Amino acid sequence: MLTQEQIDTYREKGYLGVDGVLNAEEVEALQRTTDEFVEKSRAVVQSDDLYDVEPGHTVGAPKLRRLKSPVIQHEVYKGMLHHPRILEIVAQLIGERIRYNGDKLNMKSGGFGSPVEWHQDWSFYPHSNDDLLAVGICIDDMNEENGCLLVIPGSHKGPVLDHHFEGHFAGAVTDLNFDDSTAEKIELKAGGISIHHVRALHGSLPNTSPNPRRLLLLQYCAGDAWPLGSGDWEAFGKTFVRGEPSQDIRCSNAPVRMPLPPAKHNPGGSIYSMQEILPGSNIKVTAN
Repeated sequence: MLTQEQIDTYREKGYLGVDGVLNAEEVEALQRTTDEFVEKSRAVVQSDDLYDVEPGHTVGAPKLRRLKSPVIQHEVYKGMLHHPRILEIVAQLIGERIRYNGDKLNMKSGGFGSPVEWHQDWSFYPHSNDDLLAVGICIDDMNEENGCLLVIPGSHKGPVLDHHFEGHFAGAVTDLNFDDSTAEKIELKAGGISIHHVRALHGSLPNTSPNPRRLLLLQYCAGDAWPLGSGDWEAFGKTFVRGEPSQDIRCSNAPVRMPLPPAKHNPGGSIYSMQEILPGSNIKVTAN
């Protein structure tokens, strides 16, 4: 359970790091399962519906940067989505009725892990209210050297910045009207979790260390947050992991910028391939 101080920090800064949520056995199971998927990716020539690979990926030197929808790929990942300690923490922040709206496993292999440019998750999937957050489960120690998460504190209270390039959604902030010198690092031991608000401005640097940084990301929403543009009631109900769906949907005064028209360049089907259209990297800050 979170302390009131931790809850207040999340409300004020838009993010939180919590060490020691998983035990050693759970961490080992995640590491072993993830190693198995990396080994299987050797047979992949290019990104597909399951694997998103780095440039230079080969059979002899697999470079996997994302496992897509890991929760449906293995019971170990599915167990993390429903983990009681994680759900108790999430409930303290967004309420007892919780649903999920996506998952992925981002990997930064030692020495070449790709950066993720500044972005706000809200730009990808706006809802009727912004009680949404992402939980990042650290499969390895996460620190500055291996590309930890960077967050602009308080940015979840500000505007939704433009994520379009040449008229199309690009998956990264293109309106660079913010101060990245205020960025803060989320550094955690394996088994800890990061939590960031859906409107928090965040990204991560490349992995310059020899050590991997693998982060299982689980996206949770308050049960009364309705996905804008969606009318599929059955699909909405199936995403609940705690509590029951209701037709009573809460709307809050949160700014929305739709991710439309869709990305023009997205061959890998991920944030990495969308961001490749940008002329250069903007995430060069040394975090506090």
